[in-house]
Amino acid sequence: MAEKRDYYDILGVQKTASDDEIKQAYRKLAKKYHPDLNPDNREAEERFKEANEAYEVLSDKDKRAKYDQFGHAAFDPNAGFGGGGGFSGFSGSGFTGSFSGFDDILNSMFGGGFGGGRSGSDPNAPMRGDDMRYRMTITFEEAAFGCKKDIQYRREEECAACGGSGAKPGTGARTCPTCKGTGQVRVQQNSLFGMVQSTRPCDACGGTGKLIETPCERCKGKGRVMANMNVTVNIPAGIDDGQTLRVGGKGGMGHNGGPSGDLLVTVSVRSHKRFIREGYDIYLNLSIPMTIAVLGGEVKVPTLSGEVKYQIPEGTQSGTTFRLRGQGIQRLNSTAKGDLYVNVAVEIPKKLNDAQRESFEKFAASMGDEGVSIGGSSEGGVFKRKKGKKK
Repeated sequence: MAEKRDYYDILGVQKTASDDEIKQAYRKLAKKYHPDLNPDNREAEERFKEANEAYEVLSDKDKRAKYDQFGHAAFDPNAGFGGGGGFSGFSGSGFTGSFSGFDDILNSMFGGGFGGGRSGSDPNAPMRGDDMRYRMTITFEEAAFGCKKDIQYRREEECAACGGSGAKPGTGARTCPTCKGTGQVRVQQNSLFGMVQSTRPCDACGGTGKLIETPCERCKGKGRVMANMNVTVNIPAGIDDGQTLRVGGKGGMGHNGGPSGDLLVTVSVRSHKRFIREGYDIYLNLSIPMTIAVLGGEVKVPTLSGEVKYQIPEGTQSGTTFRLRGQGIQRLNSTAKGDLYVNVAVEIPKKLNDAQRESFEKFAASMGDEGVSIGGSSEGGVFKRKKGKKK
């Protein structure tokens, strides 16, 4: 299978291109390779699809950011983001390959003469429904361990009163006399390429090919009504903030018996009061008594699964980081886990009683501490003296 080309190369723009530059480049390619202007030209058709796919990603801020970071793998369900169960894939952007928004661009160029490459298609053919989006917020722990969430949203459903026909029960629809039931009419237009013949939806019937004289009272002739949807979403362990799950078949209702679109669920993860996440690793700041830092000793370290015991070695300095393997976040679709990094801060007592002060004074005397050394030796201290010529 041929390797996919870079989206920026396809449109002929730099990675720093503005939204307007990307749109202009896409317009140019769309006019050049549109199927209606290149009939029976497979190469032009492929270039058209390629440009359309590139624009679908680069014109969307979130998708472009994901592509810039991960390339084509950001939209590949087999590239480490694959979902399980009821999900048809797991991606950062949920790219579907649809030509959404393309009609608007061609309409501005040709006055509505094109239909996104569907010119001449059967209006009564099955069509897939649109994808729908839903955003939910979960806790840090729910993201780490996975969970199930019941969500509710609204989408169109087939009208039960008329069975989706749009006509009042006991009546039917008749064939549109304007388009003869095709749902489309042919028009000729002047364009940059001269006289162009194209098709557009029939105004009389709205592209359905049928006229309803007595509409259904419940759906007002639309054949569908808004209804509440209740769906249980399985959140996989290890999901991160901003990632999107695809729930197959729970999006917009299809047309003419076509399949429903998908529901794209974007997850927001609340921050934790103690842990900080980076990828599958987590970080923790832990304060320990000065006595344990000096003498060493056992401390209790909080983790996502509860407290664990850890032996602090003697002479531990403030700012030292310890690594607890396997105490981080579970990796998606894996039993492996990241690590927990514990940054130690040594607590210095602010007040001492007489006995404690006497003990510290004796300790200082035994260590030969007589005061503060400014600068330190050429090799010691926090900031080491730089060797070489002064500038």
